[in-house]
Amino acid sequence: MATKKRAKYIFVVGGVMSSVGKGIAASSIGKILQSRGYRVAIMKADMYVNIDAGTIRPAEHGEVFVGEDGVEADQDLGNYERFTNQTSLHENYMTTGQIYAEVIRRERNLEYEGEDVEVYPDIPKEIIRRIEACQGKNQSEITIVEYGGTVGEHQLFPFLEATRMMRSKNPGDVFVVLTSYLPTPSLLGEQKSKPTQRAVLDLYSVGLKPDFVLCRADKPATPDIKRTISNVCSIPVERIISAPDVYSIYDVPVNFEKENFGSVLLKTMGLPSRRKDMADWTKLANKIKKIQKEVKIGIVGKYFNFKSCKDTYISVIESINQAAWALNYKPKIFWLDTEKYENDKEKLKELDDLDGIIVPGGFGKRGTEGMILAADYARRNKIPYFGLCLGVQIMTISFARNVLKLKEANSTEFDPNSPDPVIATMQDQIEKIKNKNYGATMRLGAYPCVLKEGTVAANAYGKKEISERHRHRYEVNNSYIEMLEKAGLVFSGVSPDGKLMEIAELPKNKHPFYLGTQFHPEFLGRPLAPHPLFTAFVKACIGKRK
Repeated sequence: MATKKRAKYIFVVGGVMSSVGKGIAASSIGKILQSRGYRVAIMKADMYVNIDAGTIRPAEHGEVFVGEDGVEADQDLGNYERFTNQTSLHENYMTTGQIYAEVIRRERNLEYEGEDVEVYPDIPKEIIRRIEACQGKNQSEITIVEYGGTVGEHQLFPFLEATRMMRSKNPGDVFVVLTSYLPTPSLLGEQKSKPTQRAVLDLYSVGLKPDFVLCRADKPATPDIKRTISNVCSIPVERIISAPDVYSIYDVPVNFEKENFGSVLLKTMGLPSRRKDMADWTKLANKIKKIQKEVKIGIVGKYFNFKSCKDTYISVIESINQAAWALNYKPKIFWLDTEKYENDKEKLKELDDLDGIIVPGGFGKRGTEGMILAADYARRNKIPYFGLCLGVQIMTISFARNVLKLKEANSTEFDPNSPDPVIATMQDQIEKIKNKNYGATMRLGAYPCVLKEGTVAANAYGKKEISERHRHRYEVNNSYIEMLEKAGLVFSGVSPDGKLMEIAELPKNKHPFYLGTQFHPEFLGRPLAPHPLFTAFVKACIGKRK
C-alpha cells in the first residue's frame, strides 16, 4: 500500500527590520509553487495580543482585511488572495491573543486533565495545532506560514519554538525562509550583510537554521554579498535570493523565478517540479511597466495623518490599479483630507482637476461633513463617484440633504439625535453597541445580493445575483427608502429578502457614475480579474478625462 505523503511547511520570518515585504514574499512563494502544480495555503501569525485585527485602528496597523467567513485579519491576507486567488478563512490567521485565549479556555474546561499549564510547551503546541488545522482545512501539500515581526523579538519566541518543535519531529518537512534587509550606507555606497548575519545568529540561538535568505534591498544583491552570507551562515549560495525593490509588487514572483528560486526551493524540499506556468502573470507584470496614459483618482478620506496611506487602503489601491491596468491606464492617486472642506468650501474646486473620486470605508464622525460636501459636489458637477461602505452612507446623506432638502439628515453613528436618520444602526447591532460588545460583532463576511435589471451595477456585473464581503454596523434606514427612490436615487442591489440596501446609484442618464456599495468590493479584486465595479468606475473616469 502506498504511503501517504506528508505535508510540507515553509515559515517566512523577518530579520533586521519589519515592513520589508514578508507578506509579498510569502504570497510570491505561494504563487510560484502554485504555478508548478502544488496545492498551497498561506497563513499569517501576528504577535499582538488582540484577538484579531478588527479592533485596531487602520492608522495604527493598516487595513483590516475581511475574509469570506468574516475573519477580520491582517492586510497580508489580502495579498495572499490577490497572488494565489484562494479564499482566506479563520484558519488562515492567528494571533497571540487567540493562542492564549484558547489555552486558557481549555484549562478552565479541564481539557489538560489537571496538569499545570505552562508557556512552554503548551503555547507552542497550540500554535502547531492551528498551523496543522490550516493545512487540513485547505488540504494543502505545502503550507506557508508568515510570522509578523522580526527574529530576536521576545513575542516571537513561542512561534519560533513551535517551528523548532515541528522541524525536530519531521526535519524533512519544515523549512525556514529569512527575509532580511541589506542596508546600503550612502557614504559607503555598498551593501552590508552584517545585520543579516546577526538575524541568522538570532535564529541559530533558538535552534533554527534558515534554508533560504531573501535579500531585500534597493538594488539586487551583489554576487559578493551572496557569497559572504553563504560562507558566514553556512547556506548554499544558490539559496541566497536577491529581492530588490521593483516597479510593482507583481514583479516579485517573476524576479524570484529569474533567480531560479522555484526550482531550488522544490529541490530543497525534495519535491518534483510538475509544471511551470506563470505566462499570464509575467505578461501582466511586463505590461504594467509600459503603460503611459494616466487617470487621476482622488481618495477622499481621513486616515492620512499617521501610518502610510497605502497600508490603510491597500485593497482599494490595488483594485484601482487592477482596473486601470486592464484598461491600459496607470492611476495617479491623490489623497484628499476632507476636514479642509468643512472650513473652506472653495477648496472643493480641486475635485474638478480629478477624473473621479472614491470615498472608502471608515468609522467615526471626524471628516464626514467634508465627505458629504464632496459627494454633493461630485453629484452636481458630474464627477465619477464611487462610495465603499461608509461611502454609500455619505452619498445617501448628501442626497437626502441636497435633493430631499432634509437639512439635518445624518447617520445615527454621527448624530444619534438626528431628526432624519437616513442611515441607522442595524437592528442586531443596537444591543451590541449598548453593551460595548465591539469585537467581531459587525455584519462580517460574504452575503448574497440581488441586482436590479438595467442598472449600472447589473450592467457592470453582467448577472442577477452576486456575493460580496461586508464589514459594517449601519445601513440605509428603510423608513426613507421610498422618499429617496421617488427623488431619483436607485437602490440597484438589495439583500435577497429585500430588507437591506446593498447598492445605491444614480441612473446613467443622470450621472456618468455615481454609485456606492454597503459592502467592500475591493476585497475581491484580483490582478488577472479586476472587480467589475472598479472597472466600470475607472471607465467612467477615463470618459471624463477624454
